[in-house]
Amino acid sequence: MNIRRAMEKDIPEINSLLYQVCSVHHLGRPDLFRDGAKKYNDEEIKAILEDEETPVFAAVDEEDKLVGYAFCIFQRHPGTDAFNKMDTLYIDDLCVDENLRGKHIGKALYEAVLEFAKKQGCYNVTLNVWSCNESAMKFYESCGLKPQKIGMETIL
Repeated sequence: MNIRRAMEKDIPEINSLLYQVCSVHHLGRPDLFRDGAKKYNDEEIKAILEDEETPVFAAVDEEDKLVGYAFCIFQRHPGTDAFNKMDTLYIDDLCVDENLRGKHIGKALYEAVLEFAKKQGCYNVTLNVWSCNESAMKFYESCGLKPQKIGMETIL
């Protein structure tokens, strides 16, 4: 397995994984997530792949087939009276093919993101995880992530 930047040729596999992610979210929160949907269309994915502020990392097998990804976004915090100036690399989405989970592909992706963020001078790496996705929360905790803030809701 190798970790590299995602390319346009990876879009079919990216789409397959985007559907898997949405399915997990739909099962946990059908009130929010549509069944059989995905987060980005092909044109949006192409634009993301071309933008240096939104790096996407691909875990690929021996045949260079994408088996996992990490969509990232640089968040540039200029600093205010209350907050320090810093750059953050936000993991917008991380997914490993459901048939290949447990093989440390997600951990390798996460570590590649950390290394990239360090080289870019980022202060931290952040992400959000839905509370209904317990396996993802356990995975991120096993990687050493800790809650930074907690979003709460009441449904009306």
